[in-house]
Amino acid sequence: MKTVSDVIVVGGGPCGSFAALNLAKLGARVAVFEEHKEIGVPSHCAGHLSIEGLRRLGLYPLPSGIVENLFCGATFHSPHGRAFSVRFPRSVTCAVNRVLFDSHLAELAEKAGVDYQMGSRVESLVIRDGFVKGVVVNRNGDVEESAARIVVDAEGVSSRLLRQTGLSALDRRWLVNGVEAEVENAKNVLSDTVEVFLGNDFAPSFYGWLIPKGAGEAKVGLGAKIGNPRALLRKLMFEHPTASKKLNKATIKHIAFHPISLGGPIKESSSNGFLVVGDAASHVKPTTGGGIILGLNCAGLAAEVAWEALQKGDYSSRFLRSYHKRCQDTLDFDARMMLRMRKMLDTLSDAQMDGIISFCQRFKLDKALLDFGDLDFQGRSFLRILRNPRVLMALGHFFRVYLSANP
Repeated sequence: MKTVSDVIVVGGGPCGSFAALNLAKLGARVAVFEEHKEIGVPSHCAGHLSIEGLRRLGLYPLPSGIVENLFCGATFHSPHGRAFSVRFPRSVTCAVNRVLFDSHLAELAEKAGVDYQMGSRVESLVIRDGFVKGVVVNRNGDVEESAARIVVDAEGVSSRLLRQTGLSALDRRWLVNGVEAEVENAKNVLSDTVEVFLGNDFAPSFYGWLIPKGAGEAKVGLGAKIGNPRALLRKLMFEHPTASKKLNKATIKHIAFHPISLGGPIKESSSNGFLVVGDAASHVKPTTGGGIILGLNCAGLAAEVAWEALQKGDYSSRFLRSYHKRCQDTLDFDARMMLRMRKMLDTLSDAQMDGIISFCQRFKLDKALLDFGDLDFQGRSFLRILRNPRVLMALGHFFRVYLSANP
């Protein structure tokens, strides 16, 4: 088996392409193996991203056609029809076409010299003397080994390759089943506002969403720890006291299903000759389930460490562990804070959710939340807004509700 690449990246999603792009810019020979015939297909994710998060990564503004809509705020709907809205004076998030967004990152990587091998399913890792040395690839039934000094695993939530290294995969107790649909004929929708629907009858242990695209088109979805996602989506669209008024005449053009990991980053994300990024490493916000911005941040760190390893010729787990340490420095505090928030939210009954939404509305908490700042690193943002007396009052109310649910 000859070495044909410095680095093999498994998976051509955003995190895989971004790691490959950054490595190629540094001078590495990189190959990306993607099992599908086309980048971004099938699309599983709503593509609701923070503008500032993209800007920090050097990805914003995006080329024409990728951004489907811009949003100034969000409205949170309680299980029984109460609502609380937060509006910023400028656009803070955007919806992107995931096929075009993923393709854009892949095109940037290809222009930087990355070799994309489409229709190439990685069946397993090649491990010799305790080191990952490459991958076994299946191309339409033709199976062969491809060698590299480092393999970056960006395969997604399935974590097949990760388990082969002996690393602990993501905690499946924290998986929710997500469903994402493209709909037309949505009614009474504010074009610059994302809508969030709460209720354990509709999205147990998570929430539903409506992301307008314009002209009556929208992205609608939910996550649920239990129940059939397709049936729950239909229930949200036709029975939720608020969502049904907007969606009961809507028709679904496309639907996809995808598990979402809410347990926070895995305990170790590197071993001999091996790094893992994105959903496979559970680089996902436990609060919202959004993983693209966090994953891209860590994919950039993976590229840095992989390049340093190539320069030194050291592919040991001891050297590559600096990647995990850098991810911890970047994510750990926020991930732990967000996981605590998620655990607390999961304990609330529908009546308690109603009460919290009503409290936020009554005490005009929307003004205080304008200082929230970073939508991706939410732990730090939460500490920032604690200086506001209204937030402290709301937090006290929330803890009273939480304690009443957990005596």
